[in-house]
Amino acid sequence: MRSAEIDATASVEAARQVLAPSGVLRAAINLGNSVLAQRDPTTGKVCGVSAELSEALGRRLGVDVQLVEFTAAGKVVHALGQRLWDIAFLAIDPERSADLIFTPPYVLIEGVYLVRDESPVATSSDVDHDGVSVGAGAGSAYDLFLTRTLRHARIERSPTAIESLDLLANGTLDVAAGVRQVIERYARQRSALRVVEPSFMVIRQALALPRRADPDGAGIHYLTRFIEAMKRDGVISESLARNGEADVAVAAPQDV
Repeated sequence: MRSAEIDATASVEAARQVLAPSGVLRAAINLGNSVLAQRDPTTGKVCGVSAELSEALGRRLGVDVQLVEFTAAGKVVHALGQRLWDIAFLAIDPERSADLIFTPPYVLIEGVYLVRDESPVATSSDVDHDGVSVGAGAGSAYDLFLTRTLRHARIERSPTAIESLDLLANGTLDVAAGVRQVIERYARQRSALRVVEPSFMVIRQALALPRRADPDGAGIHYLTRFIEAMKRDGVISESLARNGEADVAVAAPQDV
């Protein structure tokens, strides 16, 4: 065996010990973000780019994959202490970085506001005023961002993004925040709602793993090379298109 092949085998083995220590790769899947994961209405199977990337990673590592389902990103992070998953598909955020290590982003998603038609909010800069209530999925990337940036508006958190949108639709909230594609689909299915432009943030979705699990960096090194290969080879763009999310931007590949 050539030295390069030996090095590659050792790299995979080191990554496997970090990413799938039980022999099974447990991937946390956030079904609350339909850009990344959906449930097939016919089969009930979880599909979408995060599920497909999990399966691709499992094949490279030579292990079975278990998709661990959550209804919101905040619940994925909250479960970190329970050791229910090995890797997760989450947005990069400085608050999360205390306990998680992230790859470079693989997709870029816009965070936007939704209001009722009669709302005086005309642009995203109109939201941060006294007396304005803004709904957000608790612990989501946009919740964390708005917590840091809003100075006057009041954030009202719901367990899931859809619950927050429902509160806006029934008149309980003034504004709801969320992922553009999810917000736009919700607005199309109901009357008297409109999306506020421009977006208020860019959400950088990445692969993450617990810091405690990877003290030597072998896991994040392998994940970074994996996600960059998936971007460069068109796997991510093809997966998004196949799952009805062709308008989602794939992050530019980086040299690793």
